[in-house]
Amino acid sequence: MSISQQRRQDILDALRRGTVPQYGLDALAVGLQPFEQAFDEELGKVCRGGAVFKAIRGEYGSGKTFASRWLREKAHGCGFACAEVQISETETPLHRLETVYRRLMERLTTPDSASGAFQNIVESWFYTLEEDVLSQQDIDPEDSEALVSATDVLMEKRLGEVVRSAPAFALTLRAYRRALLEGKEEIADGLLAWMAGQPNIAAAVKRYAMIKGDIDHFGALSFLQGVLTILKDSGHPGLLLVFDEVETLQRMRGDVRDKSLNALRQLMDEVDSGRFPGLYLVITGTPAFFDGPMGVQRLAPLAQRLAVDFNTDARFDNPRAVQVRLRGFNLASLEEVGCKVRDLYAQNSVVSERILQSADDRYIAELAQAVTGKLGGKIGIAPRIFLKKLVGDVLDRIDQFDDFDPRKHYALTIADTELTAVERANKPAGSVNDIELDI
Repeated sequence: MSISQQRRQDILDALRRGTVPQYGLDALAVGLQPFEQAFDEELGKVCRGGAVFKAIRGEYGSGKTFASRWLREKAHGCGFACAEVQISETETPLHRLETVYRRLMERLTTPDSASGAFQNIVESWFYTLEEDVLSQQDIDPEDSEALVSATDVLMEKRLGEVVRSAPAFALTLRAYRRALLEGKEEIADGLLAWMAGQPNIAAAVKRYAMIKGDIDHFGALSFLQGVLTILKDSGHPGLLLVFDEVETLQRMRGDVRDKSLNALRQLMDEVDSGRFPGLYLVITGTPAFFDGPMGVQRLAPLAQRLAVDFNTDARFDNPRAVQVRLRGFNLASLEEVGCKVRDLYAQNSVVSERILQSADDRYIAELAQAVTGKLGGKIGIAPRIFLKKLVGDVLDRIDQFDDFDPRKHYALTIADTELTAVERANKPAGSVNDIELDI
């Protein structure tokens, strides 16, 4: 895969920080090939006006976030808009769909806009509507009043059911366009923010559009329909929406957890009913969330919808199923991704030969074994810290110091402060003195 020097640098910077890169993931992908054809088929279905719900399960460190971002890159390649929403009790509780909608709009991206894409999408849509009006009707392009009026009529026709279920959606769009034509940019920005679910919009902005209050739980679903319509009309075949770390629901209060699980079931049913053409909804979670008593199994209708038999050999998993599992890393795949990162680093370095020689495949294997050994042999929690050590402690030093030899001058250490809370929780205790007791 050929990627730019800047993209390679962005990947290495993310690994150096111990985070999953945002883009360029094809260069690092290991073990995702079995899912590629099914994902491509599902993206094609969404492009044709369908909708898809997909659950990705895997233990911590198996690459769920990586897989969802890899899928996002494929979706961007098809022209999709995408959004990744982290589910949490305080910031984004799943049962409050108006908050989920707001986070979605805040994180909306397109192949051309890495963030804040909603305004560009709306402006592109209005341009498309005007072009369609001019091509279909005998209207003078200089007659702005007639053009605006005809465009408003076409807009409401395209929005269809959205106008009936959420009239404020079309009302706000008309007001936004009028504010732009009148040079009232602050009003226009405020209206767009209100449409994106932002609270605390000035009363003067709402009066201008004759709207009240904020978008609520039910309004959020209708507004999502409207956004999907706008995306389709403005040249984006669909929206990939990822709910990451849904397993956090297990740690919430019982009533909040039950409401959130019911909201998830509602979304699944809405996707299946055809309410959201052009939506590819993905959730990621641990096996404990899908199979345990504090997760999906608490709500029988949701458990039935997500049920998949994983008792057979993982080699024969069905990637077209509603729920798919990531096999996670073994030592061989950890070494493979380490070599990919080493090769990527060498492409960005003026001393590529020294990097390839000093951190050869054998050394990568030794480092992978050493990291997993420090973590008690638990390969599942090793990838993040392994790649962080490889880039920040080894490759950076080879790149900067002519006489640095990682076999002679580097001794691996992993302090608890370097690990995330989940990694520390999963790391075996070295001795009885390392076991924390609640006294």
